[in-house]
Amino acid sequence: APMKSWLSFSVLLLVCIITDTALAASASPQKVVITPASFTEREGMLVVAHHQGFFRKHNLDAQLVLMPNAPLALSVLTSGDSQFYYGTTSGASLGAVLNGLDGVFVAAFINRLVGAFAVGHDIKTPADLKGKKIGVASLSGGNWMFTMLAFEHWGIHPKRDGITFRVIGDTGARVQAVASGLIDGSMMGYTHAAILKCQGFPILADVADLNVPFQDSGLFTRKSFLMQHPETVENVLRALLEAIAFIQEPENKTAVLKSLAQWLRLPKPEDALDGYDFMRKMYTRRIYPSPEGIRNAIRVLTLTNEKFARLKAEDLVDDRIVRKLEKEGLF
Repeated sequence: APMKSWLSFSVLLLVCIITDTALAASASPQKVVITPASFTEREGMLVVAHHQGFFRKHNLDAQLVLMPNAPLALSVLTSGDSQFYYGTTSGASLGAVLNGLDGVFVAAFINRLVGAFAVGHDIKTPADLKGKKIGVASLSGGNWMFTMLAFEHWGIHPKRDGITFRVIGDTGARVQAVASGLIDGSMMGYTHAAILKCQGFPILADVADLNVPFQDSGLFTRKSFLMQHPETVENVLRALLEAIAFIQEPENKTAVLKSLAQWLRLPKPEDALDGYDFMRKMYTRRIYPSPEGIRNAIRVLTLTNEKFARLKAEDLVDDRIVRKLEKEGLF
C-alpha cells in the first residue's frame, strides 16, 4: 500500500510538473504600457517594434499610448497606469524625480540634441529670433528643453532678448502655427519641418550639427518596477534593439516608411523620408543612458529653478540591463 500511494504521488507530481511547464510555455504575454509624449520620428522605433511583432516575440503585450505632453505622461507613470515613459531629460522627467518619483533611465537611443528649427520667412539668423514668439509643446517638456539648449548655443537669453514662449501643443499644431504666422518659429522633428520647407518656409538650423551632448530619447521607468520586473525591462530593450537593427537594414526601407507615415499620420509613405533618414542616422546601437547629456539638462534647468541642482546625473541612470545585453553581444 505504501508503494502504491508513493507511485500515485509520483504520477501526481509528474502531472503537476508537466502542467506547470505547459502553463509556463503558454504564459500570457506581460502587459506593458509605454507612453511617448512627443509626436516625431524619434518614436519610430517603438512603432516599428510594434508593427514587426518584436514586442510579441519577447512575450510582451505592449501598448503605445501617445500623451499630449510629458507632465501628463509622467503622472500616468507615477500612478502605475503605465510602466515606461519614452522621452527626454526635461523639466518634466527630472521635475518628477525632484517631486519624489523613483524614476530612472534604463536606456537611451539618441545622445545629442537633434531636430530642425523651422521659422517664419523674415528670420535669417538666430539673432533674428530676438523679440519673437516661439512655439513649444509645454513649458517644461522636451521640446522646451531642446529650444533652450539651441538658444544657449546661439547666445540667446529668452528673458533678456524679449522672447515670448507660446504653448501650442504637439508638432502638427506647431507646423500650422508657423505656417499661419501665429508663432515665428519652433523646434520640431525633421518630417514635420520638411512639410514647412515644402511650403517655402526656412529651416534656421539642423541642431544635430551643433553637437550639443544631450540625452534626447530614452526609456524611463520606476526603480521599484525595475527591481520587481527586471525581465520585463530586459524584454522591452531586446525588442527595441531588434527594431533599431531592422531600421538600419536598407531592404526594410518600405516597411519602415509605412510604419513611420502611419504614426505621423502622413498621407503617403514617401512623406516620411526625412524621418526615415533621421532614424537610420541618429539611433545609436550602444543604448547606454548618457550621464553627460543628463548633466547638461540639469545645468540648463538649474538656470530656471535652483532646486534642480540637487539632482545627480548618476542617480538618474541604471544601465545594469544594457550592460547585460552588451555582454551577450547584442551590440
